[in-house]
Amino acid sequence: MDPYSAEGELINIHNHFHQGQYQEVVDFDTSSFSADNALPARVLVLRARIALGQAEDVVAEVKGAGQPDLEVLGAYAEYSLGKTDAALKTVEKLASSAADNVTVQVVGGTVLQAAGKSEEAIALLSQHQGSLEAVALIIQIHLQQNRTDLAVKEVSAARRWAQDSLLVNLAESWVGLRVGGEKYQQAFYVYEELAQAPSTASIRSLVSQAVCELHLGRLEEAQTALEQALDKDPEYIEAIANMLVLTVISGGDASDYAASLKTVDPNHALLVDLEAKSDLFDQAATKYRAKVSS
Repeated sequence: MDPYSAEGELINIHNHFHQGQYQEVVDFDTSSFSADNALPARVLVLRARIALGQAEDVVAEVKGAGQPDLEVLGAYAEYSLGKTDAALKTVEKLASSAADNVTVQVVGGTVLQAAGKSEEAIALLSQHQGSLEAVALIIQIHLQQNRTDLAVKEVSAARRWAQDSLLVNLAESWVGLRVGGEKYQQAFYVYEELAQAPSTASIRSLVSQAVCELHLGRLEEAQTALEQALDKDPEYIEAIANMLVLTVISGGDASDYAASLKTVDPNHALLVDLEAKSDLFDQAATKYRAKVSS
């Protein structure tokens, strides 16, 4: 039986992880889990701890571990600490020696994609045998490549065998936000349900709901959701970035949010894109000079 299916004992801790409820994952009582699921549960807890900023502790905990699952997690933690060369070397080694390991596929694929090695990441992830998380990462990569057509195909194929899994619903929402039209509203329903239910509410869900509201032109509702997210964590990067976007759309002064974003993540994709666009504008402006009538 698939441990992540509705009948599997890992389903709740797995859902907490993909809803961004990382502290709930760390605090989850796994004492009743079967021996077969002890390592997968530990992997989720360690990944949640990395997401919570405890990468150094994770590196120390898995140091010298012989299992590929823990070794690749150590590399992921190192990558998040800026030790990119060492992390990539470990991931590439494991991609050759343990490519059939689902944790190596998912975590290794995450590191490879973060390093800009998209084709290598897809090649590793594509070796999965029914891993919905591997499929979800492939979908994210295709979206980053602006290959919405391939992402749509992956979601459609996954829907046939994963049915109503949370991760399928989320992946379908990612794609829907790129496709647009009526898909915006469908994605909104998914995120609203997650964001408003006490058992599934998280900062990530609130920000995702706000993004849907932005696409639907509901600016006040988007602002409310983002303010709730920032109340929970004033330094949550994606909440700041989307509040910046909302403020610009609303015609307000977004300089404070831009400064905040630059402080917490100076290399954020939004800032990089804004700087690139500004440079292009300056280059274009140099080709034109004001004409003075004599």
